[in-house]
Order: sequence, then C-alpha cells, then structure tokens
Amino acid sequence: MIPGGSMDKYSFRIYDSETPKYIQIYKYIKKQIDLNNIEDGEKLPSIRGLSKLLKVNNVTIVSAYKKLQSEGYAAQKMGSGTFAKRKDNAKSFKREYSETFKSISGDEIKKYIDFTGETACGDFFPVSTFKEVLNKVLDRDGIDALSYQEALGYKGLRKNINKFFWNNTLNMDNILIVSGAQQGIDIVSKALLNTNDNVVVEKPTYSGALNVFKWRRANIFEVNMESDGIDVDQLEKIAMKNNIKCFYTMSYFQNPTGISCSLEKKKRIIELSNIYDFYIIEDDYLSELIYDKFLEYRSFKSLDKYDRVIYIKSFSKIFLPGIRIGYLISPSIFNESIQNSKINTDISTSSLMQRALDLYIEKGFWKEYISRLNTFYKSKYNYTYNCLINILKDKISFIPPRGGLHFYIKISDEINMDSIELFYKCRENKVLISPGVLFYKNSNEGKKYYRMGFTQTDNEKIKEGIEIINKILQDVN
Repeated sequence: MIPGGSMDKYSFRIYDSETPKYIQIYKYIKKQIDLNNIEDGEKLPSIRGLSKLLKVNNVTIVSAYKKLQSEGYAAQKMGSGTFAKRKDNAKSFKREYSETFKSISGDEIKKYIDFTGETACGDFFPVSTFKEVLNKVLDRDGIDALSYQEALGYKGLRKNINKFFWNNTLNMDNILIVSGAQQGIDIVSKALLNTNDNVVVEKPTYSGALNVFKWRRANIFEVNMESDGIDVDQLEKIAMKNNIKCFYTMSYFQNPTGISCSLEKKKRIIELSNIYDFYIIEDDYLSELIYDKFLEYRSFKSLDKYDRVIYIKSFSKIFLPGIRIGYLISPSIFNESIQNSKINTDISTSSLMQRALDLYIEKGFWKEYISRLNTFYKSKYNYTYNCLINILKDKISFIPPRGGLHFYIKISDEINMDSIELFYKCRENKVLISPGVLFYKNSNEGKKYYRMGFTQTDNEKIKEGIEIINKILQDVN
C-alpha cells in the first residue's frame, strides 16, 4: 500500500509498440492525476515497487517520473519520494481541450453528445434557397461576382445592412464588411491598440477576444458580471485610475454567461465612455435569438450619441459558419485606420458570398429564416431548461439566459468536483462540455462552471447527456 490509495490504480497494460514504455507510463499516470484518481500531493509508488508491478526496469520508471516532473505533474522531495502534482493551469488544459477535438473530428464526433457548439445547426440551413440565390447572382453579375472587389465590401450588401437592420440611419462609409466577428475583433484591435494599452473585458468572456488582446500585448482588466451585465461601479473605478483605451462587451447572451446587459447599464456605460475617453467594442453575435418577449433589443450602437461604439456583427453564428461574413460599424475617427487594418489582413471578403447574402436579405429570405430559427431554438431552449431543472436539480444552478444558444452552469459547492474533472469524466462517457476556465484570464477561476450548448444535438440526446452528467455528479460524494 502507498499513502493516498492502493497500488491497483497504477496497474495497467503496457503495449509492445513503437511508443517507449516510459512514455506510456507517463501518459497513464498523468491522466489519472487529471481525473483526480491520483490525488494532488499523493505519494507515487517507489521506483522499485512500480517497476516490479509493471514488469519493467528501474530506468523506465525513473524516466517516466522525470517526464512527469518536467511537465509539472510531479515533484520530488529529497528523502521522501515523488509526489503527484495536480496541474490547474488553464493554458495546459486549453491545449488538451483543443487536442480533444482534433482527435475526435469527422465521423468520430457523431459518437459523442456534443454540448460545446456555439453556432446554429447546419441541418437547419436553407440550402436550396441559398443555391437559387447564388445562381441568380451569377446570372446577374457574371464574372464580376467572382472577381470584382470593393475595399469596404460590396456596396449592395452595405446598403441593405443599413436599410434592413439600421433603418438607413448610418453613414455608408462607416460600414465595413469583414470575414466574421473574430476577424472584426482582430482588425479593430490592430487599429486601436498598442503594446501596454489598457483594455477592459467582462469576467468571464469570449476566449477568442482574450487571445487577440493578449497577442496585442495589451493590459487586460476584468470586470465581474452581474445578472444584468457588468458591475458598472467596478468599471468606473478602473477607468478613474487607468487610461482605458476600450471596453469589449457582448451585449446579448454573453459568451459564456448568457447574460444580457440591461438598458440602464448600457446608457451608463456610454456616459462613462465619454467621461473617461474610452471606446466600446460591441460584439453583437446572437441578439436575433431572443426567446423572452419582455427582453427588448437595444444595442449599444443604437444608443451611441457620442460616436464611441465600434459595433461588430457576424452572420456566421446563426446562418452558416462556412459563410464567413460579418460587418462592423466604426466611429468616423477610426474609419481609415480600421479599413487599412482590414486591407492588411485579407484585402477583401468573398465577393460572391457578399452578393449572395445581399440578395438573400433583399428578397426577405433572411427575415423568414430568422423567424423559423427563433421558433425552432426557443423550443430546444425550453426543453433543455426543463431537463436541467428536473434532472440535475440542486446539483447545479444557473441564470436563465432568455435567448441564445447555450447555458452557463455552476456546479454546486456541495459537490466535490470541478468542471475540468467533469470534462474528463464526461469525455469518458462520450459527452463533451466546455469548462469555465476557458473563459478567464486567470487559470484559477471558473473551475466550478461549464458552458453547455444545445444546438448540435437533438432533444433525445440532450436529455441523455444531462442524465450522464447527473450520474457523474451523483457518484462523486
């Protein structure tokens, strides 16, 4: 016997393969530490004891332990032995999280209940209608549809964005077509931010935005989320003490929390932006999917009396991820720098797709599609909500998002399991979730939360997946 448990947990089959035996042992022990089957601080078996158990020589065990130490999964104490070291490093977990999807892509993913999706299901996309639109564009524009480029984006699409979404209230020169919201965030950050500029983000927030700001070497300040948006008092305290360049926000169904910013807070934040001279980057990625009739749509941009809001909208999230089109509206002061940043990134977004989307909107197909999408996903939202309430009950808690495509769930403090452990256990049972640590700057936060999307699977699988999570949490204590 060894402190913390028996030798049984270290017994596994070593395959005679091209993979060195010490690597196989390292990977096995590392996985057991990640799953908490080997607890943090638990003493590992002696070199002689483990070599005898696994029928390998002592050097193999020494090599395995050294690799565990070099990767931060073990620590040696002189005269005492080698001890397991639990890695709670978000950067390390993010890498493994990403590797999970590389290893189970393609047909393999169909074997899993996937709660990680952030986009509308492709099965709902009106392929035949869009095909007709594409053919009409090609018949109408010929080779121009494939080769003609405009720096700001196709004029017809910009005109119809202004007409159908903004009631012709915008200056056309302020509308720039981009290849999705992620590119929008990237080119805005390149245009606005220099090394050591100060950026405020919601806490937690979209990991893609965090990565962009980190890449720009900006100083990132996090502001806590409340049930109706960020803590505005905390935002003002930061702005008073620091020269803030911009504040990044997701105004509706924030990723990951699902929270929407209240009208009162939006108005106050806009006033603060004018007082403390910072700009608001509004990522409006899911506001079409409002299921609560009492939740009114009012963007930061629609309230922007000081020309302080940089508005970013993607069509990819709810239309089709493969059609990488979005747009941004910039304050006049940044038009030139943002447009230059776009040109330096990829010159122009697909002319054919822009023209097709333009005609799709003009013919009224977009409005019809969004209406059908709302009806479909409102039903799935309500079904998922009821499953969470009825199956997981007091094991979890969450703020109902009232729209969007996901829930952000807190594991009860009474349950001795964090979301990283839950991720590994779920993965073993062919269920995929997104642990909360992915959405924080600090790796030690978000451990009790996970995001659960409901778009990539049907109702039967949603219930099955939630029942599997319930059993995992039930078996913890």
